[in-house]
Amino acid sequence: MQEDSYRHKGMRLNLVQVLKAKGITDSNVLDAIGKVPRHVFLESMFVEFAYQDKAFPIGSGQTISQPFTVAMQSQLLCVTRGMKVLEIGTGSGYQACVLAQMGAKVFTIERQRNLYMKTKSLIAEMPYNIKTFLGDGNKGLPTFEPFDRVLITAAAPEIPQDLVNQLKTGGIMVIPLNDETDATKQRMLRLTKQPDGTMLREEFGDCRFVPMLKEIGRD
Repeated sequence: MQEDSYRHKGMRLNLVQVLKAKGITDSNVLDAIGKVPRHVFLESMFVEFAYQDKAFPIGSGQTISQPFTVAMQSQLLCVTRGMKVLEIGTGSGYQACVLAQMGAKVFTIERQRNLYMKTKSLIAEMPYNIKTFLGDGNKGLPTFEPFDRVLITAAAPEIPQDLVNQLKTGGIMVIPLNDETDATKQRMLRLTKQPDGTMLREEFGDCRFVPMLKEIGRD
């Protein structure tokens, strides 16, 4: 794994200030962003891009999300230490590590086999106990339910009922959902599970994510 130098730490502090200026207020989120070395999730030649507030390709048609997006979704989750969080779409592993740094017990699913193998190895080198799985995120992980939080990091055409079922009453799901009237748009939602099983819906603006797919890929 790449080293984490004083220079990298200084770049992270600058990134934290950028995120504060953009409206991230959760001190637990900002502290995690300041501690997780985002550059190790990119190839070493791209280190100059690691702490810019931009998404970046990581292969298999996927990206490492923009730091603001990671911070915003993390903030919307309202995570406290010890919570069980199910993440759908491991990707680079950066978001999972941010959640783990916040004190969450993270269970994360990736559907792209090559990306899963690469990220699993990287996460194993990090100081976090994150459980990684290859599979269809729409189905979740019923063996490990219930979860306090569910985070979906890909654009969903609908709210997956299996994931709703695996969420505790009072639990929160954060999901980028396709707009029903415009397929090119997505809305960031926070859904809170009510005692009767319905989901209280809050909207937090437009967003852009890669699509959530069901098939387990080999690429």
